[in-house]
Amino acid sequence: RRHGVQLPAARGDGAGVLFRGRGPVLIPTPPARGDHTVDEGPSDEELRQQYGDRIEVQPMDRMRKMTAEHMVRSKATSAHVTSFAEADVTGLVQLREANKEAFREREGVKLTYTPFFVKAAVEALREHPLLNASVEGDKIVIKHDFHVGIAVAIGNKGLLAPVIRNAGDYNVSGLARKAANVAERARNKELQPDELQGGTFTVTNIGSLGSLMGTPIINQPQVGILATGAIQKRPVVVENDGLGDAISVRHMMYLSLSYDHRIIDGAMGSSFLQRVVTELESFSVDADLF
Repeated sequence: RRHGVQLPAARGDGAGVLFRGRGPVLIPTPPARGDHTVDEGPSDEELRQQYGDRIEVQPMDRMRKMTAEHMVRSKATSAHVTSFAEADVTGLVQLREANKEAFREREGVKLTYTPFFVKAAVEALREHPLLNASVEGDKIVIKHDFHVGIAVAIGNKGLLAPVIRNAGDYNVSGLARKAANVAERARNKELQPDELQGGTFTVTNIGSLGSLMGTPIINQPQVGILATGAIQKRPVVVENDGLGDAISVRHMMYLSLSYDHRIIDGAMGSSFLQRVVTELESFSVDADLF
């Protein structure tokens, strides 16, 4: 006690002990930033002594070091849980195929699936505001603007997540233009620092890289990230009016949502995913994109 203030006593496990009343109270200390930095590893010579000469030692570049630090810190901060769902996106595929040429001529950009995924995520966020939030100590900060990050692969170097600000204000065409613009500038290293910050939710289209599904790591300080898997034709059981069940070839995809279990439980995570599925399955070949 100094000047009437109770001070935590030092402990070797990174926690503090506050003496209150007659007994001690354990106060957990959050991980320090330095705990998640990438330390300098053994020398090349030491590594060859350990593994032999038939190895190649490749130093991490700055981008990879920053990604590694960010990912480890995220896992140490959030209690990660991942839920999965499946969607029949046959109507969406037909819509894109029917419009992609005209869309490119009119808008000057390719019509990819990403704007549809972002649109579906925003609609789900409107009904599940806790997934558009951050955790600040014992406070939950719910954001009323939808600033959606989209993961962009930068060659073999890694991923960046430029942010589409106010994504809820755009239709599919507007989102397509925004997504194409930030993705191109990300690959050309033309993004400004503030375009990589301030996101409230992230969508990563892992299907564009061939993955069926994944368990993405949350982009701090966000509390959720949606991964959209590859779209594949599969035989599935469908209901035909008057004919009962039938087997049909449909375009199917898996969705996964990683979320922070500190504030989001499994029921909300599953409800969010089902809302995304409903939105994706609502697209049809005659939908208006413009």
